[in-house]
Amino acid sequence: MHEVPVKPEVVPLPRVPAGEARNLVGKTRAQLRELLIEAGTPERQAGMRVGQVWQWIYQKGVRDFALMTNLAKDYRAMLAERFTIELPEVVTRQVSQDGTRKYLMRIAGGHEVETVYIPEQDRGTLCISSQVGCTLTCSFCHTGTQKLVRNLTPGEIVGQIMVARDDLGEWPEPGRAPKNETRLLSNIVLMGMGEPLYNFEAVRDAMQIAMDGEGISLSRRRITLSTSGVVPKIARTAEEIGCLLAVSFHATTDAVRDRLVPINRKWNIETLLEALRSYPKLSNSERITFEYVMLDGVNDSDEDARRLVRLIQRIPAKINLIPFNEWPGAPYRRSPQGRIRAFADIIYKAGYASPIRTPRGEDIMAACGQLKSATERGRKSRRDIAGEAGLSGR
Repeated sequence: MHEVPVKPEVVPLPRVPAGEARNLVGKTRAQLRELLIEAGTPERQAGMRVGQVWQWIYQKGVRDFALMTNLAKDYRAMLAERFTIELPEVVTRQVSQDGTRKYLMRIAGGHEVETVYIPEQDRGTLCISSQVGCTLTCSFCHTGTQKLVRNLTPGEIVGQIMVARDDLGEWPEPGRAPKNETRLLSNIVLMGMGEPLYNFEAVRDAMQIAMDGEGISLSRRRITLSTSGVVPKIARTAEEIGCLLAVSFHATTDAVRDRLVPINRKWNIETLLEALRSYPKLSNSERITFEYVMLDGVNDSDEDARRLVRLIQRIPAKINLIPFNEWPGAPYRRSPQGRIRAFADIIYKAGYASPIRTPRGEDIMAACGQLKSATERGRKSRRDIAGEAGLSGR
């Protein structure tokens, strides 16, 4: 059984011009039911029809209504007339030497986002985006140099998962039972472009579709949402999504974090940690991951490591140390490997797991903090980036 959290009351669908086909990808079960009834499905049949259409789209990956063979022909014709099943368009697909795949996808309005698939021996992780650009302007992050264009819709978020499954050939073959082998796409991390909690409702609906046991069917424990610290939405993440939580922490004092993660000026370290200690899903089996990018001479001292240990006391956690992934115009340098190992050792001896992340996909700019769409708006200069990082004098 796959756990699916209780969803709040369905958000009404926006009206569209008469005669315009509606894309069904990204609609919740309640919204899909509403659409099918509006299209003439008797209410007593709506629940069954929702289940049938849902399985064709999300369990079998079918995009053509004519292939939905357990529906009557006239019903399939009605669906084809009224609705579409559309995914983001793949503009480019790059494959790294280490097997990492990076997709540049085009969405409505001609905007573009990046999605990354990372294959590992025992899992396959898809890093998906929630916004075009980002509003947070974290000074070490390439995405942060691209101003926010807009939030993604639930369909554009779950569509990234479906596109990756297309590319991996992971849908069941027509007429055959679903595959039973280890899934190629087994985990999702909301660590791509954007701050997921600034697009909460869309992310929530997309993840509930991904977790639905009659569709893509990913366990909530296979989904990790990364936030820079949008404190008011942290408890709602546990209650309405139920996934694991990661926090882009990156500093042990407010002075440094204000510079690296500007949202800290609104919700400082103490406020953020208080919210994390109260996280409803928090337990030794569902620890919070603290993401900590290692920046040479900025946040990588032994004292930083000891201070980090003191800060996270009473929080079941692991510390994910991320060697800084450089990008053109970046105002920082990666900490030396010996310094990273010394930092990790202090944390480990204090009783916390402190894995050092192996950079993946650096040769195709697919590593953590390197994502940025080709159609960025409001491109920033090297001087702007350095100024925001407080390094204009370097």
